[in-house]
Amino acid sequence: MTTLFPENSLSARQSASFILAKRKPPIDKTEWNSFFDENGYLAKSRDFICVNILERGLHPGVRTEAWKFLTGYYSWQSSQDERLTVDSTRRKNYEALCQMYEKIQPLLENLHQNFTKTQNNIACDIQKLYDKDPLGNILVDKKRLEKILLLSYVCNPQAEYQQGFHEMVMLFQLMVEHDHETFWLFQFFLQKTENSCVITIGVGKNLDMLSRLIAILDPTFAEHLKGKGAGAVQALFPWFCLCFQHAFKSFDDVWRLWEAPTPPPQVLLTGKPCRNLQVLVAYSMLQMVREQVLLEGMSGDAILLACNNLIDLDADELISAACMVYAELFQKDVPQPLKEFFL
Repeated sequence: MTTLFPENSLSARQSASFILAKRKPPIDKTEWNSFFDENGYLAKSRDFICVNILERGLHPGVRTEAWKFLTGYYSWQSSQDERLTVDSTRRKNYEALCQMYEKIQPLLENLHQNFTKTQNNIACDIQKLYDKDPLGNILVDKKRLEKILLLSYVCNPQAEYQQGFHEMVMLFQLMVEHDHETFWLFQFFLQKTENSCVITIGVGKNLDMLSRLIAILDPTFAEHLKGKGAGAVQALFPWFCLCFQHAFKSFDDVWRLWEAPTPPPQVLLTGKPCRNLQVLVAYSMLQMVREQVLLEGMSGDAILLACNNLIDLDADELISAACMVYAELFQKDVPQPLKEFFL
């Protein structure tokens, strides 16, 4: 039998042990600091840290700094002094971009129809954004959020604005203190996920691989999805466009998933246990509605509705389920394109 993963990857047994063992507490500030020497260089391997993030998650007090490594904002080979220089440089570059944008904004509004359309879409999405916590406290500054989104669009016209980007940037704004950090983390996140989740071309490939995965692991379900349930899988593109953020019960769960698959996203950003874990996550979510779909003989629209009703999920449970799928797939003789997708 041709096995799916090389010897030096996180093995199926390791994934299964993560599921079966009681999860250790998240990595806190004291433990995170122990990963570095007195000059701020890594004292542990990057793989060691990423596996621990996958299996345990991050304490909120560590998340901001850890995400800067996971997204590429910081180099894993950098010292503490070098990281201070990077922060200063990114702040200055962000300020320069803001100044440039202020100068060219009138020109863009007058001459570029796409910019005006995107500007209106962003303003509409920001207006609808619920920005308060359960106690009614304001969580984010909508004006700052809008500015970051417009600047991101101007700097990355190939990464067209998509509905849901405003919610992603809000999550980054909640994580960090300064606007330049929010902006650059979002840019690096887009780069990390351009072939896996966020950008349209990556979404299409994810959906295709999800269909292939279902066909291999669950032929009965696959047959239904080809017949009466036709179109259901292709309609799940918001899962990938939004990196599953609408499926969870808290911001912490969204961050937990994002920091926990591909080389990249923390699960999506660690590259553990394999590349493109987001497809295994989507498969695991579909399995939650499988029995209902087959029992009721659901059509494509009904399946989509059932999937959209998957909310308030627990990130750790979903990661565990995806790792179990990984362990199952590890035992299969899979086609080469699917094999390469996860290697």
